[in-house]
Amino acid sequence: MNARPPLPPFTAETAAQKARMAEDAWNSRDPERVALAYTENSRWRNRSEFFEGRAAIAAFLKRKWAGELEYRLIKEVWAFHGNRIAVRFQYEYRDEAGNWFRAYGNEQWEFDENGLMRRREASINDVPIDETERKFLWPLGPRPAGHPGLSELGM
Repeated sequence: MNARPPLPPFTAETAAQKARMAEDAWNSRDPERVALAYTENSRWRNRSEFFEGRAAIAAFLKRKWAGELEYRLIKEVWAFHGNRIAVRFQYEYRDEAGNWFRAYGNEQWEFDENGLMRRREASINDVPIDETERKFLWPLGPRPAGHPGLSELGM
């Protein structure tokens, strides 16, 4: 088993690093890459869906990003303790009809001793926005280092 630093127990610095690594991976929109950050039997709740394992995670992400076009995400640590991190996040996307949305959510993460996430629980709400209300305007892929986070954007 390969370790995925930073490892628990987390500090403010390592929790923020873990959240940014997750954000960058999700902004890649590469389901197989993202799934590698989770244990083989990782348990997920995403909105009203419950599933387990890397294969299910990758399948879910393929389906997700097929419908959430031009996806851009920002995560921010809310709290941490031991091997757990809570984050808040927002992401923007458009659907196939060209309608834009901003999703607001919270996640609770639990990691194993190797730094792999073994549990993820996410609560998410989608709000329609006008294209002129978008704030996540960087080119597709990871958020540039100089781009403000949620707090800096006043979100």
